Amino acid sequence: MLSSTNFWMSFAGLIYLVAGVLILRKEISAARGWDKLITLGCVFIAVPLAVFAPEHFHGPEFIQNMVPSWMPAHWFWPYFVGCALLAAATSLTVRKFVRLSSTLLGLMFFLFVCMIYMPSALAHLKNRFAWAYALRDLSFAGGAWALAGLHSRAPSPQQSKWMILFGRIVVAIAAIFFAVQHFLHPEFAPGVPLEKMTPLWVPFPSVWGYLAGAILLAAGIGLALNKQSRRAAASIGALVTVLTLFPYLLILVLAHGGSEINEGLNYVADTLLFAGAALVLASALPRDPDRAEKT
Repeated sequence: MLSSTNFWMSFAGLIYLVAGVLILRKEISAARGWDKLITLGCVFIAVPLAVFAPEHFHGPEFIQNMVPSWMPAHWFWPYFVGCALLAAATSLTVRKFVRLSSTLLGLMFFLFVCMIYMPSALAHLKNRFAWAYALRDLSFAGGAWALAGLHSRAPSPQQSKWMILFGRIVVAIAAIFFAVQHFLHPEFAPGVPLEKMTPLWVPFPSVWGYLAGAILLAAGIGLALNKQSRRAAASIGALVTVLTLFPYLLILVLAHGGSEINEGLNYVADTLLFAGAALVLASALPRDPDRAEKT
């Protein structure tokens, strides 16, 4: 059965998904090819943010596990972050104040990396999961800042260039690191290579790992070298969108008990957010980098 937190996480995600698609329906209909999926980038970021928000309102568990010990007012920060997540999700869904919200969202994820994940990675240099968490959130920051850069081109062209460049580089590094992990550990669930193993009911589980690794590696190299970078970012977004639907969404559907459902929700949201970061990066990159100014 759903706990109250899991219910509100699911409900918030569905509401923001439906609202986002309805608001963008004309743009989606008018888009062609890759652009149909790229148009959904903001929605794919907003939905996970909405899913994560109720979890932060849960209270003591997040205070104990997530807030650094040296920060004052431990009780305050989970609620503050939950409100910030909802505000950013709403802004990206209704397409209002996108430059401001995506800038602040990128800053929030960047601070998570600096304050939580990077210290853990540096303290456990051989722990691949610690580095995966750090690069995951850094890619979230990069996607958000690339989106902010897209909306800053007219008022601040130089700032826009650097924000998009940061997004391209960090998503490239994350994609290449994730690819290597897939080649070394194909038995783990593909996408963002965390602790979850690919379920036994998934056909040819290792093939999924190697295939995801090959696509991530090729796209990551393309982004790093700025060669066909828009297509590379869109390829990452398309791959991870597919992985969100299968196996992660099916893992959630088949989950039993509150803890399994919560884990499934978090994996679906994390994977979709990585897809969204890659897609909004694609929207910020030029269609033909050989003819357009490199970002």
